[in-house]
Parts: sequence; structure tokens; C-alpha cells
Amino acid sequence: SSNSSSSASSFVLVWLINVTVIITAMSRRKATHAGSWYTDDESELDSQLSTWLNDAGDVTMPKARAIIGPHAGYSYSGPTAGFAYKQIDPEGVQRVFVLGPSHCIYLDACALTTRSVYETPLGNLNVDKDIVASLRETKLFEMMDKKAEEDEHSLEMHLPFIAKVMSGHPIKIVPILVGSLNAEAEEVYGEVLAPYLDDPSNLFVVSSDFCHWGRRFNYNYIEEGHEHIYQSIEAVDKRGIKLIEEQNTKGFKKYLKETHNTICGRHPIAILMHALDTMDERRKTVKFLHYAQSNKCMKKGDSSVSYAAGVVVVE
Repeated sequence: SSNSSSSASSFVLVWLINVTVIITAMSRRKATHAGSWYTDDESELDSQLSTWLNDAGDVTMPKARAIIGPHAGYSYSGPTAGFAYKQIDPEGVQRVFVLGPSHCIYLDACALTTRSVYETPLGNLNVDKDIVASLRETKLFEMMDKKAEEDEHSLEMHLPFIAKVMSGHPIKIVPILVGSLNAEAEEVYGEVLAPYLDDPSNLFVVSSDFCHWGRRFNYNYIEEGHEHIYQSIEAVDKRGIKLIEEQNTKGFKKYLKETHNTICGRHPIAILMHALDTMDERRKTVKFLHYAQSNKCMKKGDSSVSYAAGVVVVE
């Protein structure tokens, strides 16, 4: 009978280990786009990120409180993202809020993660469960669908850059998936997140590409007065960028209505702009440092995606 009790104990132990392994796996969000949208080789990825950060030149907007950066495959958007991440000083930063648009499922709210860890090839990033719990208490946030969270790229594409620039500084992340919000919801979320943006121990990363032009994106708006299509795309993008720099929240909304520009992170950007509006005691500067297109469109059958690197400094 001692044999049977030890067998039972062994069985229970194995079962507990298996359950623990399963729960641990479920509480991690895997780097699902590593090996396709960017390399899953740690040293190669580290080297690429170093190159893009170095190529961005000198720091021109020190101590960024927030950045706006692209989320396409790194071969397209990595160099542009480097300009935004170059402005981050990791000293004193304790957590990074990452706001990205939902591409995989329809949401009319913002959603928080149930995971504890987000994996990257450069090391894991722990989720700030306390902040997630505080935000959840507002009753304004949904929780992310696990499959949609795995499939979504808008948050993941920023994590290796965050792991790189924060290397040696233990930080936690607060991933927020942003749905197709109406103007009122954008303002509400901006007000909720403003106190966090106002805190210098927090950094905000807003994930957005700019114009998606061409038949495959169902967008072929051409502004008159330009010799080539790509020049029109740049002019339209830069009108939006100027409004963001001017912190003209209403003007940006009006511009999107007029041009229907396919800025996929327009809702996360609007949340950031409303948060800045709420912080009216502070001196805030918003500046874009780099702009690029994946392809120069010359004819109507062409397509391209635009990328821009923006930085917010709060004094």
C-alpha cells in the first residue's frame, strides 16, 4: 500500500507540474510575428535595431514622454521607428504603455491583456498587473480575446525596440488594444490615461502607420497639384502630421473626415491628443522627425504604406 500511495503522490505531482506548465504558457503572449515580420535570431535582431538607432543620428528631442511609430515589417518600417526610439532616455522610466489599433477583431472600446508576460527574442517583458487592474476598475476596458491578441501585430512590432532601448532597466508594460472608437470615447480614454502620461516614470508608445494607398487598401485619394501620386500621398500625410504637431485635436478629426486618410492608428493617436489636451498645466511639444513610404506610387495600380516617427516631450 506504501507503493500505491507513492504512485498516487507521483501522479498528483506530475499533474500539478503539467497544470503549472499549461497555466504559465497561457499567461505568456508569444512573439508570433518573430521569424516572419522580423528576425527571430536574437543577435541579428539586436544588430539591426542598433543600426537603425545609430542611423537616426543625434538625439534631438531628449526625454520623450511619448512616441508615435510604425508597426510594419522591420525591413519596411524599422529605419523610421529608429528615429522615435532614439529619443527615449530609459533613466527613470518604470513602465511603458503601448497603444495599438486592432486589426484582427472589431472592437468599439479599448481592451487590456490577461497575460503576465509578452515574449520577445531579446527577452521577456512583464505586464504591470497592478496598472491593468486599476484600469479595469474604471469599467471602460474590455479584456483582449486571446487569439486576437496572438494574431495582432500592432503591439508586438514595438516590443523588440522597447526591450532594446530599455535594456538594463527593469520596466513593465501596459499593452492596450484600441478599437474603432467614436469621438466621445477617444476623449474619455484620453482623460483616463492623462494622469499616467503626466507621470515622468511612464512612457507612451503609440503604434500607427500612416497612409495605406492603392486598390488593395481600397483608398486612392489623389490631391490636385502634384506631379506624382506619391507626392500627393506625402502632402496629405503631412497635413495630418502638422495637425498632430499643433495638437489640434478637432482639426485632426476634421482632416480625417475630409480626406478619409487610412491612418490605421488614428484612434490611438486621438487618445494621445486628448490626453495632452487634459494636461493643460504642462508645456508640451510634439514633433515628427522622419517620414518614409514603402514604395513611390507613380500609377493607379501601385500601392504603398507610409511611416512616420513622432515624439512628445512634456515639461
